[in-house]
Amino acid sequence: MSPVSVSAFHALETACAAGDLRAAQTALQALPEQDRGAGAALALHLGCPALAARWSPDPLIQAAAWLRLGDPAQAQAMLAPALPSARTAVLGARAVWQQGAPAALTLGEEARRLARLEGDAGALVAAVTLLGEQHLEQPFMALRTLAEGLKVAELTAQPADAHLLAVLAHAQVRLGGNKGRHTAEKALDRAAPGSPAQVLALLALDRRPEALAQAARGHLAPLWWAPFSPAKAPTLPNNS
Repeated sequence: MSPVSVSAFHALETACAAGDLRAAQTALQALPEQDRGAGAALALHLGCPALAARWSPDPLIQAAAWLRLGDPAQAQAMLAPALPSARTAVLGARAVWQQGAPAALTLGEEARRLARLEGDAGALVAAVTLLGEQHLEQPFMALRTLAEGLKVAELTAQPADAHLLAVLAHAQVRLGGNKGRHTAEKALDRAAPGSPAQVLALLALDRRPEALAQAARGHLAPLWWAPFSPAKAPTLPNNS
C-alpha cells in the first residue's frame, strides 16, 4: 500500500470516529481509485454509511449502506443488477423486512438456504441473524435459529458475530435470567461504534440513551432498533 493510501485511510478512520463527514469524504477522495472501494467499505464499518453509498463501486456495499440509512427501496435498486448470490439474497431479504412486507420471512429462509448451499459462512450468519430478529417474539424459536450462527463461528474458529450476539441477547432477556445481559456485554465488546450490533446490545442492557446516541453517531435508521425496546424479563403471573 502506498504512503498516500496509508495516510488517507488513517485520516478516514480519524474523521469517521469524530463524526466529521466532510473530512471523511476528503480522505476518501484522496485515496487512489484502486483503494477507494476498500475505503468505502471501511467507512460503512466505521458508521459513515452515506459515504459508502456514494463512493463504493460494489453494489452490495452500496445496498448495505442504504439499509443502514433506512432506505430499503434504494438498497433494492442497487441490488437489481447484482449477480444472484447468498449475500445478495440476505440484503434483499432485509430490505423487504424493513418495508414490513409479509414475504420477508420466506426470503430470509431462502437466503439461509443459499448460504448453506454456497458454503458462505458470512452470509449464513447474516441470514440467521435476520431470521432471529423475525422470530424474536417467539424467543425459543429465535434461540434455535441463532444457534446455527454460533455453530458457524465454532466451526470456523472465529469469534461469534457481534450483531448475532446482540439479537441473541434480546431473545435470552425475554426468557429471564442473567444470560442475556452477559451475551449483550459480549456483543458490546465486539461491536463497531454506531453499528446495529452496538445499538441493539445497549438496548438489551437497558442503556437506551447511549443506544440512541450511538444510532445517531452511526446514522442508523430507527428501522434497525425501534422494534427493540429495552428488553425486560417476563413477569410471572401472581396466582396468590
